[in-house]
Amino acid sequence: MQSERPITPSTLSVKDLPWQILWHKEKCTLCGKCTAVCPVNAIELGVFRKRSVTPPIGFLETPASVYKAYYGIRQKTDPAYNCVGCAMCNMVCPNDAITPCRSDEADKLKFQIDRGGQPRRRGGRRNAAGGILDRIKFIRISMLTDPALDAGRHEFELRTLLGRVLPPEENLKFLKTNGWIPPVREIYPLIIGGMSFGALSPNMWEGLQMGVAYLNEELGMPVRISTGEGGCPPRLLRSRFLKYVILQIASGYFGWDEIIHALPEMKEDPCAVEIKYGQGAKPGDGGLLMWYKVNSLIAAIRGVPAGVSLPSPPTHQTKYSIEEAVAKMTQSMYMAWGFRVPVYPKISGTSTALAVLNNLTRNPYAAGLAIDGEDGGTGAAYNVSMNHMGHPIASNIRDGYLNLVKLGMQNQVPIFAGGGIGKNGNLAANAAALIMLGASGVQVGKYIMQAAAGCLGSESDRCNICNIGLCPKGITSQDPRLYRRLNVEDVAQRLVDVFLSFDTELKKIVAPLGRSTSLPIGMSDALGIDDYDAAERLSIKYVV
Repeated sequence: MQSERPITPSTLSVKDLPWQILWHKEKCTLCGKCTAVCPVNAIELGVFRKRSVTPPIGFLETPASVYKAYYGIRQKTDPAYNCVGCAMCNMVCPNDAITPCRSDEADKLKFQIDRGGQPRRRGGRRNAAGGILDRIKFIRISMLTDPALDAGRHEFELRTLLGRVLPPEENLKFLKTNGWIPPVREIYPLIIGGMSFGALSPNMWEGLQMGVAYLNEELGMPVRISTGEGGCPPRLLRSRFLKYVILQIASGYFGWDEIIHALPEMKEDPCAVEIKYGQGAKPGDGGLLMWYKVNSLIAAIRGVPAGVSLPSPPTHQTKYSIEEAVAKMTQSMYMAWGFRVPVYPKISGTSTALAVLNNLTRNPYAAGLAIDGEDGGTGAAYNVSMNHMGHPIASNIRDGYLNLVKLGMQNQVPIFAGGGIGKNGNLAANAAALIMLGASGVQVGKYIMQAAAGCLGSESDRCNICNIGLCPKGITSQDPRLYRRLNVEDVAQRLVDVFLSFDTELKKIVAPLGRSTSLPIGMSDALGIDDYDAAERLSIKYVV
């Protein structure tokens, strides 16, 4: 029976929880599907006691109380089991008898969630904010170009370059001095950003790899995917599909033993090597794969014990400056693959990004620079880091590009932008704006999870339990009972759909510019915004 609970300072009511379970007794058949599918065990089957009063028949009789017991669904009020609003219960209920509802007192739980002196780690999101990218308009429309340049009627390909592009005379000089020329790759301007094998479930990771292979081999789109920090499954390292992969090395060096051991057996070189120094969603912090997700497979690939949390140091412990990193790590990665693979660093969006870029321009070993802005997603980070640290990506990219223009190197060092691209669903428009501000391409991660796998998380803190391995869709879980919900082939198909729709929309933006044969990198005269200060800051036109 439901018993009375003592009221203490820590006692919460259902009203205090961010999500409340609405349960209809008359519809429910007590099949138990909702309690079985709930990833956080927020609901349970309960036995309730109901008192009913029987009215007297005559004047001499007294009212009688009758107690009955019945079964029902009960929501837990312990913050450790609070409902995350994923609505999996509603999806499996055959009678539409249960659904989560957003509470109008959703701010209450933040005072009880920090228990044991540990700040809350939220997975997968950062606070929503009005993005400057969504306010940029494309204002340059050519009236004298062939109407066939319309994206739907004219076939043209959009490609970008990854690698150091030296002028012909410098190439010859470099070849005579070093015996090799910096390698360059022609790739698609939309790159799937680093989401590691471990952060993502096996089914999600395999689905993304299958989709990338199909885009390359069947549709001729040179799409590339970054592994994130965590290594690769051995079979991928020894397959021909490795050429579509950007291998990431970060401060934890997880998975790199497996990669180094596989070098003699690699059938193909990877597309590039990305050295991660910072992450835009949590600048100054290292990565963190919590112990919930470190099963025996992940532990074997990363070369660590199973069941332990895997934090990466916030910096590379063996390097003391970006100069040393370029001189040692970048060149050592080049040598590992016989100077055939481009190597470039990835940093957080910051006011010091320009200093890093200036250093890279002086060393031809650097194949480019990836900058991750403050709105980037993350699988696990402190709220204070996500909400109060970082730098917007638009101004970082613009400053970097204009600096390259001053040096006359805007066509030599590619800059790739990441962080909050497509945050409000405008993926192609955001990407085009960043490209015209000076980026050679963009990296996306969270958008791919939302579009290709149907992520249930939201900026209003719905779900967002990626970090503890209880993803209700199985996208970021290492529990077979959860990730088997995710169909690998469906993920691959949805990924292909995402890239095809992005390609069409990007062409629709680029075609009227009269630049159908190449990306409009740095073509800022095509941009306008209705904010005077933003226009001045980005050196684009102010339009009202």
